Amino acid sequence: MTRAAEQLFVAQPALGMQIKQLEEQLGVDLLHRHSRGVSVTRNGQFLYERACEVLRLVDDTERQIMAAARKEREGVILGVTNGYMNLVARDLIVLAHHQLPGVRLSLAEERSAVLLAALENHEIDLALAYEVHERPGLVRIPLLEEHLLFITAGEQKGVQRETLTQQASIGVIDFSDVMQHELVLPGPRDGVREQVLTAAKRLALEVKVQLDVSSISTIKNIVMQGDAAAVVPFGNVRDDLLRGSLTARRIVNPGLFRTLYLVRSRKRAPMLHESGLLDLLGDCTHVYCQALGDLARPFDALQGPLSTSFRQLS
Repeated sequence: MTRAAEQLFVAQPALGMQIKQLEEQLGVDLLHRHSRGVSVTRNGQFLYERACEVLRLVDDTERQIMAAARKEREGVILGVTNGYMNLVARDLIVLAHHQLPGVRLSLAEERSAVLLAALENHEIDLALAYEVHERPGLVRIPLLEEHLLFITAGEQKGVQRETLTQQASIGVIDFSDVMQHELVLPGPRDGVREQVLTAAKRLALEVKVQLDVSSISTIKNIVMQGDAAAVVPFGNVRDDLLRGSLTARRIVNPGLFRTLYLVRSRKRAPMLHESGLLDLLGDCTHVYCQALGDLARPFDALQGPLSTSFRQLS
């Protein structure tokens, strides 16, 4: 309490009296008072977090209003995964430049777990991330489900295909056969790894993990050299499949899938150009879905303007 009073430039008795008045007004204890000092109660912690949230919203609103008055472009940082970046980054950047001149869009490429942590720390504004479990501070909306692929070294290295159709270039493989191979998998907290381990546990199959590697480029290099196989999303290996340096098969019996979500923090003030940006993300995710072909299944949120679907959930 003494340190808090010093930081606020308020006398300690006056601060204690104000807190006591607030407790009487709310009808709850905000602090535990004991001989060694004070500690915060659960209600006190909740009030502190909500107050920080309100102050952050006030700051965001003030900043947005001042930027609008100066006719500045609104800065928005969107977090995306490697596969999404590979397939539609150009479309997203070009369309944002032409359709949203009032927005200065920046892209941050990272793994889903890192993007979610960045959202919660207010380092980014929105994220397109996979396997997002429900969290109190986040709003999420599922956009599509996509198949995961089993990849091995390619047999036609140096051959550049012009197109890649699911029927011609991507076969199928049973999950039990995947488990016969030495695998290089992403590290802990990765959604792909969780899918593999969960399916194997359900079927009582052993997973032969040769290496744990979080870098997708390193995973691909290991597979290309024939040192191991891997389970990856299509977006991470599309160009390698076209070059013939990797071979892919869709995993079946059971199939392995992951879900793409659009996510934002509940604590962030609405953006000035939010509706336009969300609808643009919906359009680009349609492009992403088309690139995946029959490896993807879009959800209802993509059937209309994404801003409408998102508003209904917020």
